[in-house]
Amino acid sequence: MDTIFVKPKDVQRTWYVIDAAGERLGKVAEKAATLLRGKHKPEFAYHQDIGDFVIIINAEKVQLTGNKRKEKMYYRHSGYPGGIRGESFQKLIVRKPTYPMERAVYGMLPKGPLGRKMYTHLKVYAGENHPHAAQKPAAVTVSE
Repeated sequence: MDTIFVKPKDVQRTWYVIDAAGERLGKVAEKAATLLRGKHKPEFAYHQDIGDFVIIINAEKVQLTGNKRKEKMYYRHSGYPGGIRGESFQKLIVRKPTYPMERAVYGMLPKGPLGRKMYTHLKVYAGENHPHAAQKPAAVTVSE
């Protein structure tokens, strides 16, 4: 079996919009990561960026199950001894409404230069409006 290699000029990229209002964080992130990687295309190859562009709207209205809204923690470290800081989802969604969604999708992409390139095709917005109407994005439901 031969390795599939699609030339960059032959890649057809479409735009998709996902409404995260009332949906679970992991389900939305999984759907977005699949579209960004291009796993829904027949010419998918692990070593190529053939994925599509994804717009996620209403990221601040995403749902979590159980007590995760209060108990789920996001950590960062300054690099200095004792420099670890933690923040719950509940506080973080008020301060940076798009960050939990961006981080969830980023964690599902491949690590390294290929994953960072795919991540640039993700656009996350806290509210209903987005500036990509000219691309005519197709609506995608999470339960598909």
